[in-house]
Amino acid sequence: MTTCCEIKAPASQSAVDVDDLAVMCKALGHPARVQLLKHLAEYGACYFGNLTDFLPLAPSTVSQHVTILKQSGLILGSSDEQRVCYCVNPDRLAQLKQMIGTF
Repeated sequence: MTTCCEIKAPASQSAVDVDDLAVMCKALGHPARVQLLKHLAEYGACYFGNLTDFLPLAPSTVSQHVTILKQSGLILGSSDEQRVCYCVNPDRLAQLKQMIGTF
């Protein structure tokens, strides 16, 4: 019988920026942020007010979660005169998928 210590790990396929990966994983470390990212991925761009309607959380709490997702680069925000619109950053999401795929 082979034990886990006897199994050789395959050679690394590509280098992963572990710090960058950790930032994105940490941003997804709360269910509300996962829900926000999933919602934006499914519905496209969304104004902040719609995000607060989507989650049963106080607007200030939603704002904190949005800030963390923005800091990780997983979502982008753009302002018009009085509202902020958010969307998924497709390049960053693809990067996250690629990094996780290297495990």
